[in-house]
Amino acid sequence: MPDFSSRNLRTAHNHGGPELPGRANCSQTPESDLMNISVPTPVILGSRSPRRLELLGHLLPQENLHVCSPMSADEEGFDDLQSRDEFESRICSIAQTKLNDVLDQIRRVLIASDRTHALSFLKAVPRLTVVTADTTVVVTGDRERAVALGQPPEDGRLEDTVRHWFRDYFAGQTHEVLSGVCIATCRIRHGELTPDDISTRHGTCSTRISMRRDVEPLLDWYLSTGESRGKAGGYAIQGAASVFVTQVSGSLSNVIGLPLELTRQLLSGHSTVHI
Repeated sequence: MPDFSSRNLRTAHNHGGPELPGRANCSQTPESDLMNISVPTPVILGSRSPRRLELLGHLLPQENLHVCSPMSADEEGFDDLQSRDEFESRICSIAQTKLNDVLDQIRRVLIASDRTHALSFLKAVPRLTVVTADTTVVVTGDRERAVALGQPPEDGRLEDTVRHWFRDYFAGQTHEVLSGVCIATCRIRHGELTPDDISTRHGTCSTRISMRRDVEPLLDWYLSTGESRGKAGGYAIQGAASVFVTQVSGSLSNVIGLPLELTRQLLSGHSTVHI
């Protein structure tokens, strides 16, 4: 398995491209100290995840938060990847694709005459911030090859898939939870949002999770909770799956759905965010 244990953060200042030239440590500030943040502009979370919205609400005032889910569910996969850098670049690319989707929706709202849309209030603001993210679980497969586990299938294969993952990839082993976060600051001029008015920052964060060896006695019970549905890797560390976990190295919020420390660092790099 590629070693993601350094939990490095990569960031880039650009106008849309996902290049990630710099590095900084993403474990500088304890997550308990992340609360003193205020944003004078609307923040749009591009996610369908209620967990991400709840986590982002720990950083930002609720009245500033709005949701605009990506319209497309199509995402790049990880099957063709080998190296650590490839996994990090791909997870950021997925977050960037979600960002582009949300920005396209905002552009359509800005030029539309319909003022009943939930985001129509953006017609009256000069700036806004958009946050998107993606999370995957990276395990060791055959021949020590890294394998990414997304969400289990939403059909009759769910239970068999999650059983396979717990037995073959999690039991008595350590795996990685890798997230990419993309944040854009946007300036709206004359009712339009152009590429030159968008500045983006990207980052990745990794957490190492170790699980108990004897998962079998608890699998039937765990699957009966229904918790696996819609979760990367088929488990929720903040829920019933915590009974399997023996060690967490790195950001816990990253495993839940949004690395707060990384997100705070990326937000603080924008001029619209005051800490």
